[in-house]
Amino acid sequence: MNSVWQHYLCFLHSPLTLSLSLVPTISFFTLFLCPDIAMGTTLSIPKTEKFSEDGENDNLRYGLSSMQGWRATMEDAHAAHLDVDSSTSFFGVYDGHGGKAVAKFCAKHLHQQVLKSEEYIAGDVGTSLTKAFLRMDEMMRGQRGWRELAVLGDKVKGFNGIIEGLIRSPRSNDNKDQSDDWAFEKGPHSDFDGPNSGSTACVAIIRNNLLFVANAGDSRCVISRNGQAYNLSRDHKPELVIEKERIYKAGGFIHAGRINGSLNLARAIGDVDFKNNRFLSAEKQVVTANPDINIVDLHDEDEFIVIACDGIWDCLSSQQLVDFVRQELLLETKLSEVCERVLDRCLAPSLAVGDGCDNMTMILVQFKKPLQTSAPAQEQSSSNEQDASEPTLENS
Repeated sequence: MNSVWQHYLCFLHSPLTLSLSLVPTISFFTLFLCPDIAMGTTLSIPKTEKFSEDGENDNLRYGLSSMQGWRATMEDAHAAHLDVDSSTSFFGVYDGHGGKAVAKFCAKHLHQQVLKSEEYIAGDVGTSLTKAFLRMDEMMRGQRGWRELAVLGDKVKGFNGIIEGLIRSPRSNDNKDQSDDWAFEKGPHSDFDGPNSGSTACVAIIRNNLLFVANAGDSRCVISRNGQAYNLSRDHKPELVIEKERIYKAGGFIHAGRINGSLNLARAIGDVDFKNNRFLSAEKQVVTANPDINIVDLHDEDEFIVIACDGIWDCLSSQQLVDFVRQELLLETKLSEVCERVLDRCLAPSLAVGDGCDNMTMILVQFKKPLQTSAPAQEQSSSNEQDASEPTLENS
């Protein structure tokens, strides 16, 4: 007998199931195609209310939208800052897991850490992004980190990140250069090592005609160049060779596509349980916040970029989304409404469908023509930067 059917029949005939009289109402497809319902993490009716926003300056315009959907809680967060300085815009999508606090922490603090770094001031945007990602884990430690996460998570009791007395997680090799802008606070949680929950982070910085993309996790940034979708980030799944090598070297294992049988991401901010090897740097832990950096020269044929969480990409390939957006742009000029239509397109009609049951967040950034000429680039490539003046072609 098929093992799935065996598990299903065992579930149906278990004493708990029978005592609750659930047999007539449980859908096999709901249980196995969208298993979160069995764990009480989904709603009986999706929340389709959306948070949407639009903005523009002389060089670009953006729209965004986010929706809770079938999930019992909203764990996505985002950041959109048109003018972080006179020539630079910042956009980010953060997809939380195990709670919303880490995603909200990143939305609040990550762009600020980029702007504060000496590397950013010197023009090295790529390195400033890498240090800001790693800095998030550092800032979430101790009394101040605990307090901030508790506030952003709207609760203290039951918050997944409450762990005290563990060996302190390692810091980045570069932390000696970091100015102390996150003052130490003494308190009952001074030994807090950081949250068990975590978040992806996919960030795009647009400076004149240069695009910088930093990514940790499986949120994704895609550019439309003459209607062709190019991936500007890589989904950090444990099965990738480079991720698998690091995971095993750090003492972890992969089971059923999940690290240590638990987390299905190889890179993320937070998730301290996977970063507690005090003999390894932050970049070499089982799970790391160290992002891939992609630097792209923008051209006249570049139309727009999309940054979105996996709630979108589980339903549409990069090319399918680009095609959908281009078609909608012929009919609709308000970018947030284009994003809303994408969310509606992806939302599952029922929990039995499987894909389309997750939180969804999408940012659409459209370039105005012509692009400004870039100032002389000062960037110095770091080890995790990709030479990507030609973006990666979407193969799906």
